[in-house]
Amino acid sequence: MRGLVFDIKEFAVFDGPGIRTTVFLKGCPLHCMWCHNPEGIQAKPELMVSRASCISCGACSAVCPLINSDGTAKGCAFPKGCTACGACVPVCRGGFRKIAGTYWEAADLAARLAKDADVYRMAEGGVTFSGGDPLLQWDFVREVISLLPEDVHTAVETSGFSSDEVFESVMRTVRLVMIDYKLTDPVLHEKYVGVPNDAIIRHIRMLAEGTTPFILRMPVIPGVNDVRPHFEAAAALVKDAASLIRVDLLPYQRAAGAKYEMVGRSYAVDFDEAKRPEMFTDVFDRAGIPYQLFR
Repeated sequence: MRGLVFDIKEFAVFDGPGIRTTVFLKGCPLHCMWCHNPEGIQAKPELMVSRASCISCGACSAVCPLINSDGTAKGCAFPKGCTACGACVPVCRGGFRKIAGTYWEAADLAARLAKDADVYRMAEGGVTFSGGDPLLQWDFVREVISLLPEDVHTAVETSGFSSDEVFESVMRTVRLVMIDYKLTDPVLHEKYVGVPNDAIIRHIRMLAEGTTPFILRMPVIPGVNDVRPHFEAAAALVKDAASLIRVDLLPYQRAAGAKYEMVGRSYAVDFDEAKRPEMFTDVFDRAGIPYQLFR
């Protein structure tokens, strides 16, 4: 079984307890306007180019089969209809080109992750599957997990947008679910995220009523969801959940904009990036819900 991965980060400390390896899988059913991993949205390999660093030497254009067959074209090659063939990557003199998305066999990825099993044990860490959204490739992720040593702690970071069957399987398989809760208003959810939120809310309730440990993650976007009713709705969803570890409040960061140009997309936001979002942490204080505010 093969899966499509766009990054593997070792010694990660923000994707679950302890020191971890985080596997980022390609493909996401959402299209959040504030997405920090635009290279993870499409479920296929794609070319990334650091155009700001490019010196327009023309080496990439000379080998691009879609631009030039006689080697005379100059400039930075990023043709319409790029197939991510990778011909331009090794000739880029500054190393400003790469392909986001590599296919892995489940057994090979499991072997790569298992080599650090002793580190996970010593640091009370493990392996986290992120994205994109790992639930889009759940059969592959589940196969990888089945091949890891049984004592390796496993976690997923997910939007929660999947079928009930897949989500139930996730809850049975991993030891920690980190699930996003982005917007309460269904109309605004479709506007800013691109999909309905009914399945996501249903899956948060499944976690709240179940035994799988989970963290509710709330990206807080200025002028979009930094309103008291949204925080109150989140508290109501998880206030009686025995398996809730905490709520993570994640203020919007402007760091991702440059990556959109690298994958040939425009970063069109519909909110005030410069505004600091409001944090209604008193809602969680009153409900006795543990939370962590990231800066």
